Amino acid sequence: MDLIAGKSRDVRTEVLAWYQTARRTTWDTFCSVRRQFPHADYVSGLLVFNIRRNRYRLIVFPVFERRKLYVKALLSHKEYDREDWETKWP
Repeated sequence: MDLIAGKSRDVRTEVLAWYQTARRTTWDTFCSVRRQFPHADYVSGLLVFNIRRNRYRLIVFPVFERRKLYVKALLSHKEYDREDWETKWP
């Protein structure tokens, strides 16, 4: 996963744990996401997950009707605060 290349072991471990959970689920609404990840947010049609106690944000584009998730970015809190991630696709 290029997304986690160069990140600390803690970040890699948590993102991979998130990935394993997401692979096994069948989220069909934001409410179903919040059942497993209560701190997830839905911003401009994107799911935002807190990683490493809010130090990073995992940005995911959901297609609920197909039960698909597309990872957009893994950003530090500082990068996330710039807010240009909402309109850019990597």
